[in-house]
Amino acid sequence: MISSTQAPQKHVATVARVLGLPFSKVVCKTKRIGGGFGGKETRSAFIAAAACVPSYLLNRPIKITLDRDVDMMITGQRHSFLGKYKVGFTNAGKILALDLELYNNAGNSLDLSAAVLERAMFHSDNVYDIPHIRVSGQVCYTNYPSNTAFRGFGGPQGMIITENWIQHVAMELQRSPEEIREVNFHPEGHILHYGQQVQNSTLNLVWDELKAACDFPKVREVVNQFNLHSRWRKRGVAMIPTKFGISFTTKFMNQAGALVHVYTDGTVLVTHGGVEMGQGLHTKIAQVAATSFNIPLSSVFISETSTDKVPNSSPTAASASSDMYGAAVLDACEQIKARMKPIADRNQHSSFSQLALSCHLERVDLSAHGFYITPDIGFDWKVGKGIPFSYHTYGAAFAEVEIDTLTGDFYTRTANIVMDLGNSLNPAIDIGQIEGAFVQGLGWAALEELKWGDADHKWIRTGNLFTSGPGTYKIPSLNDIPLNFHVSLLKGVPNPKAIHSSKAVGEPPFFLASVVLFAIKDAIIAARAEEGCHDWFPLDNPATPERIRMACIDDFTRHFAGSDFHPKISI
Repeated sequence: MISSTQAPQKHVATVARVLGLPFSKVVCKTKRIGGGFGGKETRSAFIAAAACVPSYLLNRPIKITLDRDVDMMITGQRHSFLGKYKVGFTNAGKILALDLELYNNAGNSLDLSAAVLERAMFHSDNVYDIPHIRVSGQVCYTNYPSNTAFRGFGGPQGMIITENWIQHVAMELQRSPEEIREVNFHPEGHILHYGQQVQNSTLNLVWDELKAACDFPKVREVVNQFNLHSRWRKRGVAMIPTKFGISFTTKFMNQAGALVHVYTDGTVLVTHGGVEMGQGLHTKIAQVAATSFNIPLSSVFISETSTDKVPNSSPTAASASSDMYGAAVLDACEQIKARMKPIADRNQHSSFSQLALSCHLERVDLSAHGFYITPDIGFDWKVGKGIPFSYHTYGAAFAEVEIDTLTGDFYTRTANIVMDLGNSLNPAIDIGQIEGAFVQGLGWAALEELKWGDADHKWIRTGNLFTSGPGTYKIPSLNDIPLNFHVSLLKGVPNPKAIHSSKAVGEPPFFLASVVLFAIKDAIIAARAEEGCHDWFPLDNPATPERIRMACIDDFTRHFAGSDFHPKISI
């Protein structure tokens, strides 16, 4: 089976079950896929199952490829969330207590919805010290197509609800949200609400570097002056921090295998259980092997992912693949190097190829299977305490936006991001991942809206997904990229918990794009203030032009807001 999936082992299990075969008689191969982001972890398995039946019965190749609109209608989306909160805080803005209820829309099957909800619950404090916190969650069974994994896997939903009530507190106290955030940052050694201790926190370093880089106080003042002299165009600014836990929250999935062969010409073939989907995983793995053997990167080749080479692999997800498969490959390389050492110590060799040939002539095994498990993790759901994450990746983002209050249109003038990625394995790849995650997150925060409704049937509710293709579903385009876009990595902060002191990068930056949503809301606050309205108001994501327009108060929107709308007049 050649399948476009992030989870070859799951495809093996699915097809084997459908055909009544043992796992050992089903092989799934994946050379690379054109992006994944979670949607190809489970929801591609039933397509493989559909293809395997006629192929098995007819004994001939069968290929199924979904049209884009069909794919969007049936394979599910990112989970929508509803958060209900009660927050206790002091007049100084210090958070004392949080009671939070989370609900996520699973659709018509469980799929990964429970795990998505769990991660949202883990991330419901974001980066804040909340002395008394209670978080409960409920998966909701609905008649939508089954929703599934997507980059961030519930973390962004949990954190955006947190930042929403942080801003609510700020408006109640008539202070800036950034002040409320700063006063509530968790310290080093803080015990998180699920029992894990904060270690090697770089939160303050990231925040302070970003604040200095964007000169936040000055920009805030410039924006305020612009808003005083502009009636129909308003600008807004925001700064948002993030803390993303790295590991699968299901303990047994935190394992990885790899197979490394050294050939007598000094070249190396590596096969591992991870899937390359444009995130640079193969490049990083090749770097690990090349560094270990001290050979050129061109001497290392990464074979296709195949379940007959590395069995029982976990999905390429949770941002953990470089950490786990890199460590598994390093384990295999170290085994081979240990076998080569006696020959290397006995004779001088001018090149690695000479050493490999000498070892072969001495009948030394130049192949090894590497294995890695993430240590010191585990969570007990019965008591609600444990260590679900190996470490946390920290980051912060700043954005300045400008909105048109008459149309709801907006554009991002500036975006600055600072991330702590330890000693990056490949800064070029990692910065690309940050940029891509931010733009993709911008779609989630401000552009990509799902529209469900009836078709042409008069009284029959068909539940059609109207936004099922690029003509109706607005993804980020060239015009949505910030005019000034700066990404930098924190320096001098090695991470002792991962391969070569690096940190995972795939999912953590995604949430930072919510800074655009909160900057838009800041601009709307300025627009509403001119009409004497200073109350807190909800702004659901995505912040589409319709939602921005209707949140800006004027004679037109006041008419549609209904008789219950009574703006407060400040005296």
